[in-house]
Amino acid sequence: MIQIEGIEGLPEVVPGDDIAALVAGAGVEIIDGDILVVTSKIVSKAEGRVRKGDSRAEAIAEETERVVARRGDLVIAQTRQGFVMAAAGVDASNTEPGTILLLPEDADASARRIRAGLRDRLGADVGVIVSDTFGRPWRHGLTDLAIGAAGVRPLDDYRGQSDPYGNPLNATVTALIDEIAAAAELAKGKLAGVPVAIVRGLAHLITAPDGPGVTALLRPADEDLFRHGSADVIYARRTIREFSPTPVDPAAVHRAIAAAISAPAPHHTTPWRFVLLETPATRTALLDAMRAAWTADLRADGFTESSITKRLRRGDVLRNAPYLAIPCLVMDGSHTYPDPRRNTAEREMFTVATGAGVQNFLIHLAVEGLGSAWVSSTMFCRPTVRQILNLPDSWDPMGTVAIGHPTSPPPTRPPRNPTDYTLIR
Repeated sequence: MIQIEGIEGLPEVVPGDDIAALVAGAGVEIIDGDILVVTSKIVSKAEGRVRKGDSRAEAIAEETERVVARRGDLVIAQTRQGFVMAAAGVDASNTEPGTILLLPEDADASARRIRAGLRDRLGADVGVIVSDTFGRPWRHGLTDLAIGAAGVRPLDDYRGQSDPYGNPLNATVTALIDEIAAAAELAKGKLAGVPVAIVRGLAHLITAPDGPGVTALLRPADEDLFRHGSADVIYARRTIREFSPTPVDPAAVHRAIAAAISAPAPHHTTPWRFVLLETPATRTALLDAMRAAWTADLRADGFTESSITKRLRRGDVLRNAPYLAIPCLVMDGSHTYPDPRRNTAEREMFTVATGAGVQNFLIHLAVEGLGSAWVSSTMFCRPTVRQILNLPDSWDPMGTVAIGHPTSPPPTRPPRNPTDYTLIR
């Protein structure tokens, strides 16, 4: 049997309070094997995570690591602690007017301190979960989840086992501490003034060491299929120049092409074509021919051999990438005018449309977890590229996209103020 009991009568928590001492003095029996679920708000208050003032927007910005999605005043953000939640966990409820509550700096550490304090005061070996309220994608309503834990097994991993029908379980990992946090909220409530609940009957989940805490539940970025939200997907595209030898899944590249060809184009045309270099011999032949063409051009322009060598190194990213794609511009459907100026503008329209397609392509590669670098190489030797790849004369190669798995995260991009690039008339 599982029993859940809220601890009533706790005083208003203020900075400097010892939550373990408050719980121990509440007059409620706490025994070995109990799990205490503590609302994060009182942890934040006790630890002084209270911000004076009513500028919630400023507090959200300070607590945000990245914005995942934004609609009006609603912000879904990844916090500095690694949680993705509304308003970066900043809360103006259940706190005095003119103050705002922030999440605990390290809720796992908070849970460890509360656990140790209860052991010292009561001699009871308990688990502690710090909980907070989360919304959920695709579902209305809120539920409590764990943001900190100590002494409780966080996950039950059933992978490798079989169900009663003999079917293998390949993906079943139960988030135990989230389930306990949600169940405990039924006894605490949002408005009852009961910030702590005791869950009894799950002693088999108690661990002697404090354990990994909530860290075990945070999904690594490279495993997260939904990492990029609507607000930060564009910023996910970064130029990557160093790739691991891990092969690139061609299906991912084809999905990126599907995104590319959804870009706008003039006259209802489709000016994009993509040449995918998946044959090693063709790839090597093209890069060697391009290198020879660049060398001849640079020598004709009077560059020294050392300068030529330095410039040719820029093409190393293409040789080191496990996959290459060449976007091409085609002018099918374009209009021809008697005025040469209009013909120039017509080509510029198609060039801009191709750029929009390439940008879509690069962004979707990032969504697929792939890095990329758009190198302008082929535009300097288009006849050579057409010859090696046997392309129609009407296809204009518009650079080469190096694609692969990044060896490391890209460096932080220096902030840019859009005002510096804006002119208002």
